[in-house]
Amino acid sequence: MTTADQKFRLWMRTLIVLFVVLFAYIIVADRQVPLTTESRVQGYVVQIAPEVSGKVTHVEVQNNQHVNAGDVLFKIDDRKYRLALKQAELSLDSAYEKEQTLYAQREAALANIARASATYNNAHREYQRLQKLSKQNLASKSALDNALAQYQVTGSVLKAEQQNLVVIEAQLGNGKGQSTPVQVAKNSLEKAELDLSNTQVLAPKDGVVTNLQVDVGTMANSNMPLVTFVPTGSLWVAADFREKSVANVDQDYQALVAFDAMPGDVYPFTLASRDYGVAAAQQTPNGALTKVEVNNRWVRDAQRTRVNLTTEQTLPSALFVGSRATVVLYPQESVLWQWLAKVQIRFASWFHYIY
Repeated sequence: MTTADQKFRLWMRTLIVLFVVLFAYIIVADRQVPLTTESRVQGYVVQIAPEVSGKVTHVEVQNNQHVNAGDVLFKIDDRKYRLALKQAELSLDSAYEKEQTLYAQREAALANIARASATYNNAHREYQRLQKLSKQNLASKSALDNALAQYQVTGSVLKAEQQNLVVIEAQLGNGKGQSTPVQVAKNSLEKAELDLSNTQVLAPKDGVVTNLQVDVGTMANSNMPLVTFVPTGSLWVAADFREKSVANVDQDYQALVAFDAMPGDVYPFTLASRDYGVAAAQQTPNGALTKVEVNNRWVRDAQRTRVNLTTEQTLPSALFVGSRATVVLYPQESVLWQWLAKVQIRFASWFHYIY
């Protein structure tokens, strides 16, 4: 056997051994320190909609501007809402006047009850007197009937006056300013004040206004989104792994993330949660038969599941919702796998200089 043949066999054995070792490592590492390039920065995207309708008169922010909670984003023409507020104030004044009228009616009702009560008591006594005289044959039957009729009529009048007082007191409520007309007018005034304040659309919290498409003259409709708002500090990383890769992943795992926008840098993240389903398996009752998917491929595509990662650190300002990233997970208790995970993610971060 020549020296060349020996060298060739040595090289072949070495390559075969390296291939077997590398293949075994890939299989084991995929279960112990899974890595994926299918990761994106996610964030809460708030669609800000005005609560009143009208033309936009002022736009106080620019596209991709950072704002603080309570800052005015844009203003809506408030003229008709100021008129509505003035009308509500006048309606409240009118309601107070109506309340005063009700109090006057209450006093009149009390006087009517006193008069009706006196008339009723007098008719009652007259009927009792004639009833005694009738038993002694000292009063005629017709006089007794007339007294009874008068007694019943005065009783009905008294009840009517008492019911009138009940109706008035029900409208007056428990005290001054508690009457039904005043309460209705106060509610209308509060709504008018709220509508007027809502002509200024404010930032709900600290964040960034992005994809701004609003300008003076834009017609704003209530409850229709006009501004896209991303709150500060709401960003996290969503990583899609093959389901077999994260079958053993639990809360003891940590993550290392390399962002495409920040080549060479690696950031530690914490495993927050794992989604409990994917859209492909979601079914909606529609009265139709089962749709069976046919896959003629010998090796089908692996199902991926989403893992959500968070960090206490402030992410670089270069990142945005949708930024791509590479993620590797590793068990905290294993120093070896932790070191191998760092090596993998470090190589991935360096490759981001190229692609």
